Amino acid sequence: MKYGLLGEKLGHSFSKEIHARLADYEYELRELNAEELDALFRKKDFEAVNVTIPYKQTVIPYLDEISERAKTIGAVNAVVNRNGKLFGDNTDFAGMRALALHAGADMKNKKVLVLGTGGTSKTACAVAKDLGAREFLRVSRTKKEDAVTYEEAAEKHSDAQIIINTTPVGMFPKTNASPIDLSAFPKLEAVLDAIFNPLRTELVLTAQERGIIASGGLYMLVAQAVYASALFLNKKADEKKTDEVYKEILNEKRNIFLIGMPSSGKSSVGKKLAEMAGKEFEDTDAMLVKRFGEPIADYIRKNGEKTFRDAESEVIAEAAKERGKVIATGGGAILRKENVREMKRNGVTVFLDRDLSLLTATSDRPLSSTKEALERLYNERFPIYEKAADVTVKSNDEIGAVAQAVRKELDI
Repeated sequence: MKYGLLGEKLGHSFSKEIHARLADYEYELRELNAEELDALFRKKDFEAVNVTIPYKQTVIPYLDEISERAKTIGAVNAVVNRNGKLFGDNTDFAGMRALALHAGADMKNKKVLVLGTGGTSKTACAVAKDLGAREFLRVSRTKKEDAVTYEEAAEKHSDAQIIINTTPVGMFPKTNASPIDLSAFPKLEAVLDAIFNPLRTELVLTAQERGIIASGGLYMLVAQAVYASALFLNKKADEKKTDEVYKEILNEKRNIFLIGMPSSGKSSVGKKLAEMAGKEFEDTDAMLVKRFGEPIADYIRKNGEKTFRDAESEVIAEAAKERGKVIATGGGAILRKENVREMKRNGVTVFLDRDLSLLTATSDRPLSSTKEALERLYNERFPIYEKAADVTVKSNDEIGAVAQAVRKELDI
């Protein structure tokens, strides 16, 4: 291996795809245990590598030289072999700093809580200091001299204005978990999460629901890779590449969920949008019909709406695990908060807002089979669609124009 990423578990990594966009070297992912890491570093059989959990501190004794930044932080995530001498640096600092600025998390004169005590937590503290934080504290599950407990954080530091998560809590596959209860921090202004899979963790989603600035770790991942690649090749980092590659990776990984009233054009617009954007298309109603072996209207008449909604939630959760697809949903998919949450973890929700006068009542839709039922449903659901949507696009025009409007809104 000449270039690559070293870690214990790398199944969720996007690094190979990111580095492929930054340089023409072959970037490998190598999972290895402590003994294998020791053998690799003793042989020095590589040109340059990134190092991730749990080895950011483990590799330090093997290094011949370490940057002042990495020395101060006490963690290394990039190692370059310079004619047999190993040089270690910390590009996570540049990545997290870029994330904070990109998200709009103003730390100047603010109190910052950093969740976790590992290598990335030290990076977060260094960034907080660099960006002018008044005070920054690490938060630990157990009592430590250089950290407060989660109980102490809630009781004595409820005035915290910024929270940075550096723990793995909320990472795929345990995406329903959150490391801390945000309701204990009424002055909270921004939340940053180093986790990038899912794109929006439970912590980030909760913050956004509360109207708090919040961002997951994808931008940090890309930014640190830009600096690491420059270090590997001994050249100046091109910061403009961060936005460019971030946009490409986000569009590649993020699902687009179309929500809206029955007959608002979700399926037809979705197919056209997928065609335009070069993505796969799925329809949760079609998935349900395949599962039931009969039309949805017939299934609801036989089994009731609750049984149908339970099955719909299962299908949405299944679809939400996909990557980079356009997914049309049923009109009532947003009625359950857990459905909306599943859509948003790795996706963006787009409300196709078609005027009531243009919607049609049909017998194959039991909840909107008459004009009166359709109008009642529209009035009930419209505010729910608005709340669930990340983006709203009018859906009164022809299919191609609406699909193009969605592309413009999402910049794809």
